[in-house]
Amino acid sequence: MNCFLRLLLIGFTGMLLILSAQTNLYADEEQTWQKVFDVKPGGLLSLESDIGSVDIVGTTSDKVEVEVVAIVDAHSREKARKILDDFTLDFEQDSNSVSVFGKYKRQRSSFWGSVSNNIRVEFNISVPSQYDIDIYTAGGSIVISDLSGKVTVETSGGSLHFDGIKGTIHGNTSGGSITLRDCSGDCDVETSGGHIDITGVLGQVVANTSGGGINIEEVSGMIDASTSGGGISARIVGQPKDDCRLETSGGGIVVYLNKDISVDINAETSAGHVESDFPVTTRGKIHRSSLHGRINAGGPELYLHTSAGNIEIIEI
Repeated sequence: MNCFLRLLLIGFTGMLLILSAQTNLYADEEQTWQKVFDVKPGGLLSLESDIGSVDIVGTTSDKVEVEVVAIVDAHSREKARKILDDFTLDFEQDSNSVSVFGKYKRQRSSFWGSVSNNIRVEFNISVPSQYDIDIYTAGGSIVISDLSGKVTVETSGGSLHFDGIKGTIHGNTSGGSITLRDCSGDCDVETSGGHIDITGVLGQVVANTSGGGINIEEVSGMIDASTSGGGISARIVGQPKDDCRLETSGGGIVVYLNKDISVDINAETSAGHVESDFPVTTRGKIHRSSLHGRINAGGPELYLHTSAGNIEIIEI
């Protein structure tokens, strides 16, 4: 028995040494594609890819410049090249519009793991500052900045970041955070698993997350924000022209209002209390867990509802 155990131990040790040696035989392989298209402002960039992060910036140039970088880690350069060969790119131009298609033939998992996890793809693109964007990626973050136009993006797994966009924004991710900074235009964003952070938006805001908090700063326009798992904080600096709604199933709500804002308050919590810095002309019975009435002269409805937390209305 002792001899058998020694042989077994020697064999196991040998296997570990082989695995360790093969693990150290990683080879990095990188490939870059570059394309330049002459266009005029007002066109459309369409991008659809099975994999990859995307970074798009608006410039003063009348060109669409595309750089795609694919990096692979594998046990050998031969294996890395095979993985790279499974990623293909196609480019099309129709007048002022450009389309980019990235396809990746995902290989089956093996004893060594899934090789699809070893490839990283990055799309770095510049477009004229006045340009529309339409993006879909099956997995990767998306960053878009300094553009005037309609922006529509969707990713099945990654964060979304918008900065300096003048135009409507539609953003959807199945797993990541969403950030908006200094945008002008109506925004409609949704994530199934992450927080939402919005600062400096001139326009209506619709924001929904199934798993995170929502923070909204300096928004001038209607706000419709909801989350199933986090708190909500909102700073409303201008007089709302339409009804606003902040609703959460799992957190508190804090609203900051300029002192001259006039709204009708409809605030309720199922497990907490409601507090207001403002004198409120109430209607009906006064309850610790609800507040219904007018702030200043009254106006559009400010709907604040939570199932598990406090509600605070704070004067700026």
